[in-house]
Amino acid sequence: MNDIRIVEVGPRDGLQNEPQPVDLATRIELIRRLAATGLSDIEAGAFVSPKWVPQMAGSAALLQQVMEPSHHYWVLVPNARGLNDARAAGARHIAVFTAASESFAQKNTNASIAESLTRIREVAAQAQQHQLALRGYVSCALGCPYEGEIDPAAVLNVTAQLFELGCSEVSIGDTIGVGTLASTRNLFSQLVKQFPARQLAAHFHDTYGQALANLTAALECGIRVIDASVAGLGGCPYAPGATGNVATEDVVRFCEGQGLRTGVDLPLLAQTGDWISQQLNRSNASRTGRALIAKNLAGSRTPPASCL
Repeated sequence: MNDIRIVEVGPRDGLQNEPQPVDLATRIELIRRLAATGLSDIEAGAFVSPKWVPQMAGSAALLQQVMEPSHHYWVLVPNARGLNDARAAGARHIAVFTAASESFAQKNTNASIAESLTRIREVAAQAQQHQLALRGYVSCALGCPYEGEIDPAAVLNVTAQLFELGCSEVSIGDTIGVGTLASTRNLFSQLVKQFPARQLAAHFHDTYGQALANLTAALECGIRVIDASVAGLGGCPYAPGATGNVATEDVVRFCEGQGLRTGVDLPLLAQTGDWISQQLNRSNASRTGRALIAKNLAGSRTPPASCL
């Protein structure tokens, strides 16, 4: 059994922020490659309006192509209609989302936090009826682009409501990557006093290069579920300057270096990150991935006659 469970969010949280939609064949191939590395939890798509998130169009067809019983393919749904579409496509793992910031909730979902929780309540009731797994997300847990610093009490309040509505796990998101070691430790130490650590996940963006430091604090608090995105894909249209999630390759190397097993084939994951970066014509944001690819390339060359 692995010590760390990684939820790979690149195919949804990562690709939905690409400036141009990624074709369905590429998205399917990415998920298949990720599954082959040993990642068992993959956020595959979102059942949202293609008018608002065109990058997630075709999620039903995608899910039907990649579904296999040995993996958990999570899909994001905003409301009961999205859930019905997800169920029709065969989804068994549902993700819902809200925020700890009232301003961000309004900008991101065109609804207040209370209204978003009302929508989630309807989704949760149907998910329970059909025995679907339900995962919740709390955005802007460590800072908001509109409100600045977020009071941990607000995060605890929203998290409690998500659990009450039936979520078996809640992912705590530093959406704009402003968290620090101290603020992350403060928040997660309060969270684990109120909720079981095994039911909480860490979701860190790496805007200021602090994601792995913040992950250290989360691990110290007993968190063992980590959201990450291959090649550091992602961003946030409502958070100017925000980068993608912490790169999965970096998380795997970091955790394995602490003696924590992830069950992920890191060299194969690095190849996948390099591949998707090429497909998107973008730089690979994973330092681990870049280093491993460079090492492999160097190893394939004929060595010089002498090296001083």
